[in-house]
Formats: sequence, structure tokens, C-alpha cells
Amino acid sequence: MKQLTEQFAQSVVRPRARDTYKGSFGKILIVGGNAHFGGAAIMSASAAVYAGAGLVSVATDPVNRHALHARLPEAMILDATAPELETAVRQATVIVVGPGLGTDGTALTILKTVFAAVNAKQVMIIDGSAITLVASHHLDYPQAQLVWTPHQIEWQRLSGLPLAAQTIEASQKAAAKIPGIIVAKSSQTHVFVDEDVYENTAGGPAMATGGSGDTLTGIIAAFAGQFQPLDKAALAAVFVHSRVADIVAMNSYVALPTMVIRELPTYLKQLSE
Repeated sequence: MKQLTEQFAQSVVRPRARDTYKGSFGKILIVGGNAHFGGAAIMSASAAVYAGAGLVSVATDPVNRHALHARLPEAMILDATAPELETAVRQATVIVVGPGLGTDGTALTILKTVFAAVNAKQVMIIDGSAITLVASHHLDYPQAQLVWTPHQIEWQRLSGLPLAAQTIEASQKAAAKIPGIIVAKSSQTHVFVDEDVYENTAGGPAMATGGSGDTLTGIIAAFAGQFQPLDKAALAAVFVHSRVADIVAMNSYVALPTMVIRELPTYLKQLSE
């Protein structure tokens, strides 16, 4: 088993070249946030912006428009049920689908639209509700470079492994049957990449609060849009998310996602130097 460390993250997060512009750092599309869980999409998008993504758009329920513009004026917005969603997916370099999406019929239709529009050159991060929909409706896996970010219950749904059976060895065997990178979130997160297993050395109980997973998806998306190859970008994102939460937790009982998001640019600057 390999370990994710600050040294590994430093090897990925490098200084920006002078002759770059916003298009150089990824065009990210966040698909999620129904009328009840708009905050999930907002946190994912915020994390992507603060982690350095060049352009971020959010496909969400229209009820979230004013909140998103108030909290994150850097992001663009579109109606997740509008015909424009298909075009937005095709134009993105990285797509996040699932944060706050829900599991009703509308959510399923949105997910199927996204899966149908994506292509093999794009990166797709499948999170939260989208994982549940894939597992419960036995959806075909999309043709894209996939990153899955399940918590333990979602991993149970996707892998078929009960919580008590989710050993490293069993999870690795299950992950081998699913295309892409598996970020198995828990109190000790492990990432399954091909034949390798990576253990995250950062993070702690201060992160155990709603929205932490949504924040992680945004950071992974931003890194996938900026750094190559994808596996190293995703692995560095997992570490950075937890390490910044540890920094917040030095002076706070809980590392709220919004607190972690605010600290991202400062920590990334330190890493790049």
C-alpha cells in the first residue's frame, strides 16, 4: 500500500506558467443541486473555483440561481433540465455529477442525459446521488475517464460489499470490476487506482460534517482540469482536501466545508513554491 503525503502533492501542484489564461486550467461543469440540496452543488463549485479551475459552470435547479450568484459570482449557471445541458456537457473538460442531485425521476433523466453526452476524452467525477442512481438502476457506465467518490454506504451500493466486508482486499477486488479511479471515503480514505492502493495520511474527525464530500469533488475537478495525469491529479486532490481541513482544525472544533474552501488558495500557493 502506498501513502498520500504532502511531498506527493507538491510533485503535482506546480507554479503556473506566465503564458496561460483561464482556458488553460479546465472547463468544469458541476451537475447537481435539486430544489432541496442546492448547497451541495454550490460547495462543489466553490471548491473548484478556489482550487484553481479556469471556468466553472453549474447545471442545477433554477431555484438555486440567486444563492449561487450571491455566494460564487465566478460561476456560471444553467437549468439542469434544459436542452442546453447536453451542449454544456460536450463543451466541458471535466464534469462532476451527483452533488445534491437527488434520486427521483428528474434526477435520473438528468444523469442519463449527462452519461449520453460525455465522450471518452473527458473526465467525469461521479458522486453522491449519481452513484446511488447508477447502482439502483443498473446503469451502463459512461464512456469517459471516471473518478468515483463513494462514502461507505454508497460503496456498498456500487460494489455490493456490506460495511463489515469492506476490507482493503475485498474493496480492491470490487474496484477492479469498475472502470476508473475509486476514492473510497471513510475515516481512513483509500484510493484504488489500477493495481495500486493509496492511503490518505491527512484528515480527521473535524471533517465529519455535511458537505465535505461535495467539497472534495470540486477539488478533484479543479485538479483534473489543471494537472496531468488524471490519477496523480485525483490523488493529490484527496490529500490536499484533508490537509487543508487539518489546518483549519488546528483552531476550530469542526472544519466546515466553507472554511476549508477559503483556505485552499493559500495552501496551494505554499505547495507550488
